[in-house]
Amino acid sequence: MPIDEIDRQIIQATQAGLPLVREPYQAVAEQLGLSAQVVMLHMAEMQQTGVIRRIAAVPNHYKLGYRYNGMTVWDVEDSHVDELGQKVAKLSFVSHCYQRPRHLPDWPYNLFAMVHGKTEADAEQQVAIIAELLGEQASSHEVLYSTKILKKTGLRIGG
Repeated sequence: MPIDEIDRQIIQATQAGLPLVREPYQAVAEQLGLSAQVVMLHMAEMQQTGVIRRIAAVPNHYKLGYRYNGMTVWDVEDSHVDELGQKVAKLSFVSHCYQRPRHLPDWPYNLFAMVHGKTEADAEQQVAIIAELLGEQASSHEVLYSTKILKKTGLRIGG
């Protein structure tokens, strides 16, 4: 779906993030000379059409004290990956969980779940809980810990 000029202005005004103020949509509206209602309407339409995938906070886990951020990867039967993924995703400490294709013979894993611990023991306990939940349905797993912070950005449109 093509975007109009107002959409483009809203994307440019918010691509680095919404303002950290009490009424962020009002702040964007004032910056653009629009009403907050128009900004929210356009953002909702862009979300419905897929121009904007989601509006969410992106925490810096390191600044929040979480030093052990690990992507757990699991080898589960493809026929059970949706069901098992939904169970893992419901765990309060899993920030995101998804399925990815295997790349055999080097990469047998198809279920991914991100965990965050303030200590290595915290993270390992979370991995153990996932392992217990999956039981024998997971034939193997690994934990890939972050070694640096990657900048997370979405769509960028030049001014």
